[in-house]
Amino acid sequence: MEIVPIETHHWATADWPLGAHPHADGVTFAVRAPHATRILLELYEAALGVDAYASFELAKGADGVWRGKLQGLQLGALYAFRAWGDNWRYQRNWKPGSRRGFRSDLDAHGNRFNPNKVLFDPYAREITHNVYTDQIHEMGFDDGVFGTGGEEYHGRERRLIDTGRLAPKGIIVAEPPARTPSPRLPEEDAQIYEVQVEQLSGHESTSRLRELLQHEPGFEDVVDIPEEFRGTYKGAGMMAPYLKALGFNTVEFLPIHETNASESGRPGKSNSWGYMTLGYFAPARRFSSDQTEGGPTREFREMVDAFHEHGIEVYLDVVYNHTAEGGNWNGDVNTTGFTSLGGFATAEYYQMTSDFMLIDGATGTSNQLNFSSDAAVRLVKDSLAYWAFDMHVDGFRFDLATVLGRKPDEAHPEDWQAQKRFFTDHELLVGIADWAKEHDIAAIAEAWDLWGYEVGNFPRGWGEWNGRYRDAVRRFSKGDGNTFEFLEMMNGDYHHFADNEGAQKSINFIVAHDGFNLADLVSYNEKQNFHEYPFGPSDGGSDDNLSWDSGGSHALRRQRLRNLWVLLFFSRGVPMVVAGDEFGRTQNGNNNPWALESPAMRNNYAMIPTNAPQTVPVGHGLDAAYHDNLGVFQTDDHVNGLFRFVRFLTHLRLKHQALRQRNWGKHEDQPGATYTWKSPSGGDPQDGSRAVALEIQAPDEDFYLMVNMENHTVDFQVPQARDGWQWRKLIDTALMFEPICNYWDEDAGDIVVGGQALPAWSITVWHETRKGAPGAAQADTPSV
Repeated sequence: MEIVPIETHHWATADWPLGAHPHADGVTFAVRAPHATRILLELYEAALGVDAYASFELAKGADGVWRGKLQGLQLGALYAFRAWGDNWRYQRNWKPGSRRGFRSDLDAHGNRFNPNKVLFDPYAREITHNVYTDQIHEMGFDDGVFGTGGEEYHGRERRLIDTGRLAPKGIIVAEPPARTPSPRLPEEDAQIYEVQVEQLSGHESTSRLRELLQHEPGFEDVVDIPEEFRGTYKGAGMMAPYLKALGFNTVEFLPIHETNASESGRPGKSNSWGYMTLGYFAPARRFSSDQTEGGPTREFREMVDAFHEHGIEVYLDVVYNHTAEGGNWNGDVNTTGFTSLGGFATAEYYQMTSDFMLIDGATGTSNQLNFSSDAAVRLVKDSLAYWAFDMHVDGFRFDLATVLGRKPDEAHPEDWQAQKRFFTDHELLVGIADWAKEHDIAAIAEAWDLWGYEVGNFPRGWGEWNGRYRDAVRRFSKGDGNTFEFLEMMNGDYHHFADNEGAQKSINFIVAHDGFNLADLVSYNEKQNFHEYPFGPSDGGSDDNLSWDSGGSHALRRQRLRNLWVLLFFSRGVPMVVAGDEFGRTQNGNNNPWALESPAMRNNYAMIPTNAPQTVPVGHGLDAAYHDNLGVFQTDDHVNGLFRFVRFLTHLRLKHQALRQRNWGKHEDQPGATYTWKSPSGGDPQDGSRAVALEIQAPDEDFYLMVNMENHTVDFQVPQARDGWQWRKLIDTALMFEPICNYWDEDAGDIVVGGQALPAWSITVWHETRKGAPGAAQADTPSV
């Protein structure tokens, strides 16, 4: 094996991207560390328990990037780095675990160079393990071994403990195969199913999916998931026929970047949701059935291929606002636990105060990336490009995306409080939007953080999770009478999104992963986070859920669930739902199970072939039970009425362009559907009213929604149908129609005229169709 010298004038070209890249003539390495004075590349034969078998010095370029090229390395080779700087000068007699050359834990810029702490490549395509792995625990250590500073650990100063035998290593991974064709759906057509990889296919019920869905029309292509693939990328890809049949064309995965998580779920060392990113280019190894070097990458690509083959796009939830490296330990500026980014260039990647304490401001997670730095901006752009072009992903949802638009105020650059300002013209935000548009990639912001709420304020081209929509619909659906706010949100939040590229930029949701799921939203007044395993305990979670337990009525809860699904799928914008809500999944009121590695949090598909979904066993041999908050649907024993109702709604929206509009119709030059709000009698709606009507008018069809959130019956009047057309009943969420799952196939519902008396807490939808269509021979009858 030999080091190949490279001419300096080649170092900053595209031929030398950051990270480790195999080529026909060797492997190139490049890592950014502008203030380092020495970078040593080490090669390892195993991830844990052995010292490096070879090491090579890299050469520094004028751009602050250290580079080198090795011949003779095979795919799957393991590598890592050591870094020196002005605070820890290199001396020839230095050995791992030595204090030789040590001057301080920080240099003059706040960088934390420590050659005893082995670092993995921030651009590594795979990582051998994480710092919470049970393997380190079994060796007699914990993540405390990675810390710096002078505190004692295992009888030595923490800064002096060598981590070469324990630190995560990068893996040389093969370059990607040709890109698979993406469905390339119009944005407005998206119907998003938010799910965690293990949640989608990790429950034991997936191994008998064909049996469980045998009575559900359209699900004939589902397959059983073998036990060895449950909860993996492979298993998730095998669920593509289920999502397609259910009517979803976009799957949005909770973070799949490598994170810190104990395999056994040790207390304090688990992280089910993955919102603590350890490596921005590495798929989480825990989700791969193939644990060989390169296995997670291959399996992830194959999963994406499987979804694409079924016409389903894949979005990733990405966390670029903070990392899993943490912040200062116990308030000590000298003590951090860096294993990658911070060990190479703290000042480049992290925001710090003037005295070099890491900022824990907008994220609440001990650190915050510094997007005033070219290095941090490039990290995000390079990561997005890798997942889009090499891993074939179709879109991204950015966690706490406002952090990407924060930078120090030019008038007060030393004041970290001034960084609360949100810059809509920030280079990174504008750059992501332009890049996404150029390559037909979805870019969706969670448009808030602990410092502020910026929904509707992102640069043109960004989609945004619409928290205003969530809150307005939750309030109106429980009778708050916030009428005008509710109407505005149902109309696609026109005043905040009209200057963007269309109503599809409003991502509408009523629940998301962080909070109550839908069945729990209508079943609890307060969070229930202190259960014993498998439903708890968990910390945090909002105390302001805008929820209502429906007065304890099982029947009303089922009816309110149907209401919420109707409102979501008849709103302008793109609907997003949470996995399992289609059949009434419950978390027993836990609204923040982020760290809970539990089968009780996974989709239990045994809830589908039953009219009492929350009475089925939790499974996996657990001595626990779901709370039965929904009771029994008035359907056949083997029919989950909610599941059938949801499938009807999802396919209805896919079939009708009037429900998938980019523009606001009469408010723009382009034709489209118009949303006209009325009172029950047909006049103008009044704020404070809990009963309203919505007419959706399109060139070739109309829909008329009657929404009664009063606690008594309300009479609604419906305009006369156009000449040659007729109104047919399409949906009625009232309890009396539960035996037929609360819908009628198009052209099969009763022909109705005049109007309808709506029972309390119900919604009815009429659809205007041409006379003479199938089923039109029956006589006109008034609605019941």
